Amino acid sequence: MFQMVDLSSVETIEKEMPAEERWTAKTVYEQLCQTTAKHGNRPAVSFQLTSGDRAKATTLTWHEIKTQVTKAANLFRSLGVGQKDVVAYMLPTSHETAITLAGAMTAGIAAPVNPTLKPEQIAALLQETGAKVLVTLKAFPKTNVARLAHDAVTQAPNVNHVIEIDLLPHLSGLKKFIVPLIRPKMNIRHKATVLEFNSALAAQPGDRLTFKESPDDPVCAYFHTGGTTGMPKIAQHKHSGILYNGFLGANLLINEKDTILCPLPMFHVMAANVFWATSISAGSHIVFPTPAGYRGDGVFDNFWKLVERWGATYTAIVPTAASRLMQCPVNADISTLQGAMCGSAPLPTDIFKRFEEIAGIKILEGYGMTEATCLISGNPMAGERKIGSVGIRNPYCDIKICDCDKDGNVLRDCGVDEVGEICVSNPGVWTGNTYTDACKNVGLFANGTHLRTGDLGRFDADGYLWITGRAKDMIIRSGHNIDPAIIEEVLAAHPDVAFSGVIGQPDADAGELPAAYVELVKGSTATVDALMTHCKEHVHDPAAVPKYLELAPELPKTAVGKIFKPDLRRSAITRVYNAELAAAGVAAEVEEVIEDSRRGLVARIRENGVTTGDDVNGVLGVHIFRWEWAD
Repeated sequence: MFQMVDLSSVETIEKEMPAEERWTAKTVYEQLCQTTAKHGNRPAVSFQLTSGDRAKATTLTWHEIKTQVTKAANLFRSLGVGQKDVVAYMLPTSHETAITLAGAMTAGIAAPVNPTLKPEQIAALLQETGAKVLVTLKAFPKTNVARLAHDAVTQAPNVNHVIEIDLLPHLSGLKKFIVPLIRPKMNIRHKATVLEFNSALAAQPGDRLTFKESPDDPVCAYFHTGGTTGMPKIAQHKHSGILYNGFLGANLLINEKDTILCPLPMFHVMAANVFWATSISAGSHIVFPTPAGYRGDGVFDNFWKLVERWGATYTAIVPTAASRLMQCPVNADISTLQGAMCGSAPLPTDIFKRFEEIAGIKILEGYGMTEATCLISGNPMAGERKIGSVGIRNPYCDIKICDCDKDGNVLRDCGVDEVGEICVSNPGVWTGNTYTDACKNVGLFANGTHLRTGDLGRFDADGYLWITGRAKDMIIRSGHNIDPAIIEEVLAAHPDVAFSGVIGQPDADAGELPAAYVELVKGSTATVDALMTHCKEHVHDPAAVPKYLELAPELPKTAVGKIFKPDLRRSAITRVYNAELAAAGVAAEVEEVIEDSRRGLVARIRENGVTTGDDVNGVLGVHIFRWEWAD
């Protein structure tokens, strides 16, 4: 176990030996075999379908996990999956999901799919990845995952086999008898063969692979990006990138005696490439509380009791979860809990402080991204944790702060406390090949070596990284750049604000004006006027004070807790355009706002049969966001 205290300790680790000598496994499966040989009888994965601290749970040892992963890999190969073929999975989180991920990485390429997407989006991802197999849920009450999956497959003829996982064995008592009676009926319209997960696995050998893995570090996973600023892209990860993330977790923080409570979705890199990979490397115990994680019924109410039940030493949080947990009293013995690892989005300083006061544990805020396989930097457990920063760079991770042109040429390197684009090179970055679509890799690398993250940041004098915003999120008001994070930080400090999202709304004169959307803490009564006054008092750049503020019952969020800004932009465009059309007496309105891969957000206008294009263009033609007629 390394002691990462400060930047000098990182440099000491790097001088001892190169990264490629830090682990001997060539593949994720080989690492699993090594860990099983050391810790085979220790608990590996636990899962409970419901959130109660006494609910039925399933726990598998490392021997059992390795056997199941072997069977899964053999099954996928028997279905025609080769090293360059794709096994997609669209699943909530369970131990079967973890087995599917590791098995798919072993047989070919795993491609997690967000089960909250629409069927046409799921189908597009299945087509884009060329998936031969889709692993999903068997129809089950209170979830439409099975219906979404089968509907998507009707639009993705490349999928030859659908494998269904049944959650019924995880139930107990009366529910186990009731569910078969109320299970939703499925009308399957595609031609893919449908198999049952456990039965199909049972027919495969579990003591050996029926094929040889490639030792040449092939691609083993496709992750579609789940960010807030653009259409999904597909990032490709190699075995070395997964192993690097596992190595970091297993040597900087986690050992075989630790238990990680992980309520995050397994289609996201934080759960899959950090916590699951760390468990595989360290031999630690990972616990998945309910298929929906933090979104599961009762998870927040029972969270601290779940910590006590499993003796969790670490947990994973995201800013939205931290905010919710602050409203849940600590009603259990959580003395085993040492820290909470936070990622996916910057954690507002006020929430950071309040969470640590309530829970009495350390928050380890870090930074990662799908395109880098995940981990980039983190606040050290043993060293200084600077609130608001994302810590120091991880070993074998080179970070530059640069000004780049659109082609990736570095115009200059930024100095201490100078803001620029964060650019990264580490074993998780596959230089020149980040995305499956080669066109999307053009201009993506600073001077051809460092991945351009699209995040704005700075280094302080101690080498701590501070994220200051998204380059793509920048609001440009009459040529003046406004970082929305400045406004969001001010709103987060207000005691009645749970979440906020700030975007640039269209303006005929300035191009964009800052607009804020706010979700209040439950039971609070703050008004728009009060929050606007708060912003005017604390946002020091007058141009950055929001020109519009809206209270929403709940802000749109991604499955990992990020505020989903495209929906906020769509709302703002619809509101502004409709108001301007009405004020001009033009009988037309925005029917929807779509995202076009080349044009960005486009307003689709519905007219009344009399309105002409010239009428609409006379009003909307001055805006930066385009419009077109609805079909």
